[in-house]
Formats: sequence, C-alpha cells, structure tokens
Amino acid sequence: MLKEFREFAVRGNVVDMAVGIIIGTAFCAIANSLVNDILMPPIGLLLAGTDFSGFYLLLKPGQPPPPYESLAAAREAGAVTLNYGAFGNAVLSFLVVAWAAFFLVRGANRLRRQQEPPPAAPASKTCAYCQTSIPIAASRCPNCTSQL
Repeated sequence: MLKEFREFAVRGNVVDMAVGIIIGTAFCAIANSLVNDILMPPIGLLLAGTDFSGFYLLLKPGQPPPPYESLAAAREAGAVTLNYGAFGNAVLSFLVVAWAAFFLVRGANRLRRQQEPPPAAPASKTCAYCQTSIPIAASRCPNCTSQL
C-alpha cells in the first residue's frame, strides 16, 4: 500500500498540481495586495476617502450599543455584521486573479502554437479513376494506368 501511495504521489500530474497550488497561493497574496493596496485606495479617494473594507451592515448590536466607529469597533463589541465591503474586495481580488490567469493561459497557448511544427505534406494521393492510394509524385496510376 505504501508503494502504491508513493507511485501516486510522485506521478507527474500530482506533482504538477501541487506546484500549481503553491504558486496559486503565493499569487493570491499578490492579487490581494494589488486590490487592497493599489486599486482600492484610489477608488476610495474618488469616493471621498471611503475605505471599502470597512463597509458593513449591522445585523445585531453588541455591548456597548451602537453607533460603532468602524468594523473593528463593532467586532470588539460582539456585534453581528454583514461585511459587504470585505466581500467586494474579495470579488475584485478574484477578478484580478481570473484576469491574470486568463493572460497566463493565453500566453502559454500562444507559445504552444509557435512550437508545434506545421503539418507534414501528404505522402500519397488518391487516383481519381480507381480510388487507389498512390505516391504524390506519380504521374500514372499503377493500378488502372490512368494518366494523372
């Protein structure tokens, strides 16, 4: 059983998948930083200095009762909140990751197409009279002796 597991674990697809997951996790951190540190501050500035990660809807107040200055203050009070700002940041982060993955796959497909050799020229043709396969350079069919 241990031998079967080792064969499974070192099989090419499993190793490739593991490397993809590790790189994907690291790329997720980059995408989150891009959204939270690069994209959202200018958008918040355009919307009068608004920080989207702090947008929430109070579902149940905590102790002390509201109003709360921020989402962190509401959490400290034990309030139940619907954090739609954080969800918006997560959606934007997903879109950035999906967009980057699209360009990555697009580039890989383009490279693959450039590396594939063109299809080889056919080595034979079909006689129009007897439908026999003959060499491409033949000028007369060896089966029916038709002029090609």
